[in-house]
Amino acid sequence: MRVLLLGSGAKDHAMTWLFSQSKLIEGLFVAKGNVGTSAVAKNLPDIDPSSPEDVHKACVENNINFVFVGTEAPLLTGVIDYLNSRGIDTFGAPGNAVKLENDRYFARKFTARHNIPTPPYHIFSDEETLSNYLKKHPKENFVLKRNAMAPSRVMVDSSDYDTLMQFGKSILKDDYLLVESHIGGLPITATVFVDNNGYLMLPLCSDYFKAEDGGTGSPTGGMGSICPVPLRKHFHEKLINTIIEPTLYGMQVEQLAYKGVLTFSLILTEEGPVLVDYHVRFNDPATQAIAPLIKSDIVEILNAMKQDKLKEFGLEVSNNSAVAVVVASKGYPENPSVGKVVEQLPLIIRNNLLSDKPKIFYGAVMDDDGKAVTVGGRNVTVVGVGHNIIAANKQAYTYIDNVKFEDSWYRNDIGNKFFEN
Repeated sequence: MRVLLLGSGAKDHAMTWLFSQSKLIEGLFVAKGNVGTSAVAKNLPDIDPSSPEDVHKACVENNINFVFVGTEAPLLTGVIDYLNSRGIDTFGAPGNAVKLENDRYFARKFTARHNIPTPPYHIFSDEETLSNYLKKHPKENFVLKRNAMAPSRVMVDSSDYDTLMQFGKSILKDDYLLVESHIGGLPITATVFVDNNGYLMLPLCSDYFKAEDGGTGSPTGGMGSICPVPLRKHFHEKLINTIIEPTLYGMQVEQLAYKGVLTFSLILTEEGPVLVDYHVRFNDPATQAIAPLIKSDIVEILNAMKQDKLKEFGLEVSNNSAVAVVVASKGYPENPSVGKVVEQLPLIIRNNLLSDKPKIFYGAVMDDDGKAVTVGGRNVTVVGVGHNIIAANKQAYTYIDNVKFEDSWYRNDIGNKFFEN
């Protein structure tokens, strides 16, 4: 199989690395890629991954027969449909299924039709109605999100009227606003490969979305993740029976099924899991935590998907745990500084060749005349792997200060809540 992956983030580097472990790969390409993907694949920096024409041209020129889309932008521009209509196999959601993520109001109506638990919500289209609603519910904690896809999970979680209104006004300039009741509990990310007949569930993760230690500070796209989540059997069964299988049944009957990935963002409450969002793509940094634990050949998984036999595939997963910690730029998430030179790690580390060292996955770091330079907010994910979360946490944090660039920062508590008293 000759594969082209579309994307340039840390989750894309993680999946590129996973593909590079396959014995069934004849050619591996990434558009546009980053400084990490270039070590294990051929970057195509001149290809716009969101341009169907560009991607198709790259496939023809490089004899690519499979395109893997695990990131958001190419899904929105119709790359999947364009390639499928031209006989190229793909991994990713077609246009009709993207609305599960790109239209939260549609998604909420979908969950209501299939009796899937979600937080209470309202949709707003103007400032006055929003203001009146918030004033009628003083001191109540709300989560505010734009209706359309927000790749960096831009949202506000607050009970302060002024904070909520300021954010709400910024969204209402060009989109509808979703206002949800805050649900307390443990964040869970469930990632499943899907085909037309079933699904294959990957290990569960728990992501850390706030910028500061202890779960305070600004919401971010994710500052860390642990995998797997030690979930009690009762809650795991509820997750399957009340959220995942009803969702996939609904996708079948509403003709939304596809071959790709579907990610469930959940809150685990005392009563059970509650769905807060669908993502028709991989999540960052959960993907970076999952990838090192997958023992099955990714191409064999995709071949099963191609034949609609995912539910029959016996997934092999490591018994180890992973703790992923994101190293970010100063000013992230509001206004990250860019153009900072990332010091080179030893080649054997940078290329993830040592089993006793953490995995290094690059995000917003690109090559600039032979130097690794930051181009966004979340730059490097350090993934510790060990026999339990304590050991994985230790490996990640023992090594993380070797990732050096000006004014970099990271949370110091990823994984702590799972082993502290």
